[in-house]
Amino acid sequence: MRKLYQNENYNMNTLIIAEAGVNHNGDMNIAEKLINVAFDAGVDIVKFQTFHATELASNFAKKADYQISNMQEGGTQVSMLKKLELSVQDHFRLIEICKKKNIQFLSTAFDLKSIDLLIELGLSLWKIPSGEITNYPYLKKIGELNQKIILSTGMANLGEIESALNVLINSGSSLENITILHCTTEYPAPFHEVNLYAMETLKSAFRAKVGYSDHTVGIEVAIAAVALGATVIEKHFTLDKNLPGPDHKASLEPNELKTMVSSIRNIEKSMGDGIKKPSSSERKNIPIARKSIVATRNISKGEIFSESNITTKRPGDGLSPMNWDMVIGKQARRDFQIDELIEL
Repeated sequence: MRKLYQNENYNMNTLIIAEAGVNHNGDMNIAEKLINVAFDAGVDIVKFQTFHATELASNFAKKADYQISNMQEGGTQVSMLKKLELSVQDHFRLIEICKKKNIQFLSTAFDLKSIDLLIELGLSLWKIPSGEITNYPYLKKIGELNQKIILSTGMANLGEIESALNVLINSGSSLENITILHCTTEYPAPFHEVNLYAMETLKSAFRAKVGYSDHTVGIEVAIAAVALGATVIEKHFTLDKNLPGPDHKASLEPNELKTMVSSIRNIEKSMGDGIKKPSSSERKNIPIARKSIVATRNISKGEIFSESNITTKRPGDGLSPMNWDMVIGKQARRDFQIDELIEL
């Protein structure tokens, strides 16, 4: 199991977080199946959500439009969240399953009591959700732990992100331990509102590692984010998009998750070192694809090379056409047959 940031060259690989979130629908059998799907797909981390419904939302907190649409029912956030809570024993069971599958368990805490629970469970990596980026007590508590942090920034502007970072750092964390995720908090996020170039803005503004939490439909945007330098990719997944629940419709199904992971790994291989030079596999094609200076007709010894008796043709293992001006006007030192490589 690859641990987050253990290798100093960790950014040569993208950390892929499969966000199970609340897509277990309160059913531990579904939760276990989600872990199996994440493992089969080859992700690094499978992530759930830890919260106490009445600590996370008041009885007056309404559902988001996408939650109402996806669940086909109104009601309050609390009524919805209570059905999706994981108990302490559920957490122990999920951690044990992850250990057996050799995949890293992670959960996002959404309230202070849940932070305490995850501390007791031994978590040393903290994923701060977008909704908590303006929650000072929450940020302070996590900052005081001085552990690795992944900070989602959906709905936030640069000033709010800077303020959150200041709270974390002033509480005991360090910028080196923080990865900032660009995110668009809508389910699904419209493509025209993704703004992937904001990743470059975040990297430039805060001199920090950056990544992307993807809520779009499909896998294209997550893959593009890796090409733009994302060191972390987070993506929701489900067993079936048609299951009831708030997040299923904006999630990947098992085959899609597997395809995304393999595509990201291919992109990583494709990025290279940035040095423009012939690759090992293409060197053998240089003489086949390039051209040399050759005779267009039979040329006698002593004859002057001119545009009327020489041209350029494949193969490219003779005198390079870049020497054309040097050849023109020279005398042939021997006879040349048509198509024969010219020598000086």
